[in-house]
Formats: sequence, C-alpha cells, structure tokens
Amino acid sequence: MLQSLTFVLSGQAGQGLATIEKLLSQAIKNDYYVFSTPEVMSRVRGGNNTVEIRVASQPVDAYKHTIDILFLLNDHSFYRLHDRINENTVIFGEKDFIEEDVLNTTGATFSELKLEDLASDAGSTLYSNTVLFGFISGLLDLDTKNGEDPIRKNFESKSDKIIENNIKAFHKGYELGKAYDRKITIEKTDIIKSHRIISGTEAVGIGALAGGVNYIASYPMSPGTGLLQYLADKGNDFGVIVEQAEDEIAALNMGIGAWYAGARSIVTTSGGGFALMEEAVSLAGIIESPCVIHIAQRPGPGTGLPTRTEQADLNLVVYAGHGEFPRIVLAPGSINDGVLLTQRAFYLADKYQVPVFVLTDQFYVDSNFSIEPLELSDQYLESHIVESDEDYLRYKVTENGLSPRSIPGYGKGLVKIDSDEHDERGSITEDFNVRVTMNEKRLSKQDLILQEYIEPELIGPKDYKKLIISWGSTYGVIKEAVQSTDHEDLAYLHLKEVYPLHESITKYIDQADDVAIFEINATSQLANLIKLHLDRDIKTRINKYNGTPFSIEEIDANIKEVF
Repeated sequence: MLQSLTFVLSGQAGQGLATIEKLLSQAIKNDYYVFSTPEVMSRVRGGNNTVEIRVASQPVDAYKHTIDILFLLNDHSFYRLHDRINENTVIFGEKDFIEEDVLNTTGATFSELKLEDLASDAGSTLYSNTVLFGFISGLLDLDTKNGEDPIRKNFESKSDKIIENNIKAFHKGYELGKAYDRKITIEKTDIIKSHRIISGTEAVGIGALAGGVNYIASYPMSPGTGLLQYLADKGNDFGVIVEQAEDEIAALNMGIGAWYAGARSIVTTSGGGFALMEEAVSLAGIIESPCVIHIAQRPGPGTGLPTRTEQADLNLVVYAGHGEFPRIVLAPGSINDGVLLTQRAFYLADKYQVPVFVLTDQFYVDSNFSIEPLELSDQYLESHIVESDEDYLRYKVTENGLSPRSIPGYGKGLVKIDSDEHDERGSITEDFNVRVTMNEKRLSKQDLILQEYIEPELIGPKDYKKLIISWGSTYGVIKEAVQSTDHEDLAYLHLKEVYPLHESITKYIDQADDVAIFEINATSQLANLIKLHLDRDIKTRINKYNGTPFSIEEIDANIKEVF
C-alpha cells in the first residue's frame, strides 16, 4: 500500500526554492522514496514559483495536485494555490501571508512559522531556507547527519563560519519540526540507500555519456539548455567538446560535421529552436548522416509558455525536413528510460545512418527522481564505421539498404558526400533512374529499423480488457494510478519508441474492449499516428494542454469516467 506525503514550498523566483529542493531530496533519499518537481513563472525575479516534493514508501514519479503540507515563504505565495488545499492540509508561514477567510472556507490548519526570526537567531536572515530545511527534516524524523552532510557539500566553497551557521540554523528548524505534533506515518526503508536523486536532464546526459558522446553543439533554449550545461560540466572528465553555436541551424550542422569526422555528437534544444534546424535535418537525411537531437518540449506556438510543459512537438519531429527519409523518435518516460534510450539513440543513429530524436519535455527534464543503480551495456558503444579501400563507395547500393560508412583519413578511399542527389560515389547526379534507386535505398532502412523496435512496456494484468496508452512523461502518473485502481482488468501500455510504429502494437489494442489514450497536447498526435500507420482508431482521447502535467487526481477521475 503506497504511503505518501506531498510538501509544497511556495515563494518567488530568486528566493532559493531550488536550493531547498536539492538539500531536501538529498536528505530524504536515505529513508524514503522522493520525487520533486518545480513549477515556475517565466521571470528571473519575483512572481510566484512552487516546488512539490513527494515523500513515499514506494517509488513515485508523479505530480499530485492536493497538498498535504504547504510552506508560504512570502506575502503573495498563496494566491495560485487555493484549489490545491483542503481540510487535511497544514499551512506554515507568517500570519500576514494568508487570509483568515481562506482557512474558514477550506478547513485547512494554519501554524505560524517565522523563518526569518529563527534564522536571525542563527546569525542572519539569509539562513531562512536552511531553517526550513531543518524543520521539514525534523517533521520526517530524518537523521541529522543526513541534513548536515548536504549542507557541507552545498556550501563547501564558503567559509567555515558560513557552514557552521547554516548547520546551526538547520538544527533550530529541526528541533521545531521534531516537536510538531503531526505524526508522519510513512514507513522508512533501507532499500533506497544505494539510490541517487537525479533530474531528467541528468538522465539524458548520463545516457549520452554512456552512448559515447564526445561532442555537443547547441544554442541555449530552455528547457533543453540543461543538457548543454551538464555535458559542459562533464567535458574534462569524459572528453566532451562543447560548442555554443551562434544559432540552432549552425548547431545541428556542426553536429552533423562531427559525425562526418567520426565523432558521436548530440544537439539539444526546444521546439522553437528545433524549428530552425529543419534544413539541417534534411541534410542529414540525404547524406545519410547519423545525428542525435534532444528536444525538451514546451508549449507553443511561438514562445508560448517557455517554462511549462507539453507534448505537442511529436508531429514536428516526425515530419521535420523536406523530402522523404527515415528517422527514429524515442520518448523517455521513466528516469531509467532517460539513460537507456539516450544511450541507445547513439547506437541506432550510428548503425542506421539516420537522425534519432530523444523527445522529452519540461516536466521530465526539470523534475528529480530516485534512480537505482543501472547496468549499462557496452553493446551500444559499437562503432559501425568501416575502413575504406581505394574503390570505396559511400552510397553503395546493398541488399539491406545500409551503405558502408567510413570517415576521412580512415583508409585509402575518398569519403564524398553532397546535399544534392548523388550516385554511389557521392557525386552529384540528375539521372532519374539513380534518383529513384537512391531514394528507395534510403527509405528501405525503415523496415530494417523496425527489426530493432523497442517494445512498449505493459503494466497491469496480461489478461486485461481495458487499456490506457500514453507516451513520454505521462508514464509515472498513469503507472501510479493504474497500480492503485480498483479496476482489476485495467492495464497500461507505455510506448518508448513513438516513431516508426511497429505492427506489434496492434495486438495490445485489439485485445482490449475499451482503449483510452492520454496525451499532453490538444490534437492527440500519437493517436493520429497510430490511426495513420497502424489503422487503429482510438476514439477515447484524454488531452491536457494548459501547460501543466497530469495529476494523480486527474488520472483517477478520468479512469472512473472512461472505464
């Protein structure tokens, strides 16, 4: 039976919510499963931001709408949260931060907590966040050592005095939290002591390193920029060259050039940035160059909601570029997927000489998950580059459509490529018969790619009669809802490779009497692809597109309504 508690901290940009989230996650992970996700406005200072931290007895990867314990950090940190509290919610903060009629109408409990006064006693109001960190640690009855260690690590570049004062502030908060009369009934576990807390961005970054990445070129655009920063931080340790390009099309052209020279490169962006890369995607298509592109989706069109989440760029990547050529689209759902699918993306790009997309979104990359140790296979580091001979044909017509790919300087042959249609040597041609041969050669790789299709994950009974389908970051919330539902004949199918789609998916759909698909977009883009490519029309389509992820409560309500 899942036991969980949802904490929400509400304040303004620049108030240190990310620091508290980091410290708490590191401290909590020794005793409980933990998941956290921020919700931020598009501004550097001010506004109202929140961070949700879920503490649980079992793995949780999902956003919950209802708040159990709320901490208000300023006088305008409550105005967007009214509908998330109820009679079971406990609110902490200063009296001026909340109106009395709110408590009367919701039935919530209010407890005054003067963080600045407590921090001043420890040496400075700057330690307010550390006091709060201590208070929550006390509520959860965490070992004080698990709170002190993250403080020392986080402030290791500061003076000993600052570290000592922060530890003092932590203990002030801890004693108050420990003494609070609300008892936490979540069971502790030793299983997770070997787990780490990482973000979706870090999962994709680890997967890239495991896939042999040694070059990244990108132009910053949130929420994709985190991967550029992560690989830049790891550059010296893993031999990754990092290039901040002047714009997005330059970034992808640099990435393609790196593959041509024998590197394994990646670019990272968001939908708006990727729109500027499309010409380069077509270049990769005709020269049959590998490339790996990470796109962290956010709502559009235009600038849209730059700090929120959506799954509305699936069509963009499936149809990006002019002309016809194969590509692969992978969409991580779990934190493990971020590592394993990104690692595999490099292998697939190298082997099949096609663009491979790793499609995440803001919710996924900015959330923090508990991850267990993973065994990573070296098979995805296999290089498919061949040594050329004097008669080398870069675009040799072969039985399976794959031409031998060499790189300049590796062998005696000339590695010739061109963005015009070309013959087997890579020389420009306007021969109509050659055009047909080359176009069919490129397209024939689609069938070959499907031979290594990544099977979807089925959660629930194998003899199900009701089925939910989804992709990407909706994984955690639907998994939790399905595993806790009273419907014994309900299962959940999560697609990891969303393009191309394999015929085997139809067997899952055909088994069910009722099928519903959940997507964070307005037009059911995956459902439409399933209809187009697999001839299965999923009529029950649950869509959300206000910029926020599905919550546990929304999934539960929809399951009751649909099934």
